[in-house]
Amino acid sequence: MSNTSLTAWMRALIRYVRSGEPDLTNRQMALLMLVYETPGPHTVRGLAATLGVSKPVVTRALNTLGALGYLRRERDQDDRRNVFVVRTSDGAKFLEGFQHYLAGSDGAERGKGAERPAIGQQRVSDRQPAFAHR
Repeated sequence: MSNTSLTAWMRALIRYVRSGEPDLTNRQMALLMLVYETPGPHTVRGLAATLGVSKPVVTRALNTLGALGYLRRERDQDDRRNVFVVRTSDGAKFLEGFQHYLAGSDGAERGKGAERPAIGQQRVSDRQPAFAHR
């Protein structure tokens, strides 16, 4: 069974795995791409409905993506009860790098993650909480 799109996806995933970037689950990747590729504002409830999963599933994925610095939760200044999920520059860099894997490049031009150490190697002062109360 030969399918060019599946072969291209396989090659992109192999490049991604070899890159040393954090391994994201399919749910985490879908959530990340949803926030970056669709207009906001994004809420946990709305993201859960779009993905067809429960709010706790989205919350767990957001905790991981927030710890990596790829997404951030932010309180609505007009109605402090609302919390929005917003993009970050680190998340944009990650997805830009992922596009290189899809395009067939090996990520060498990005430094293979050299700009930011892995989570376990970050200095404590570099880490930001996944949820910041403002």
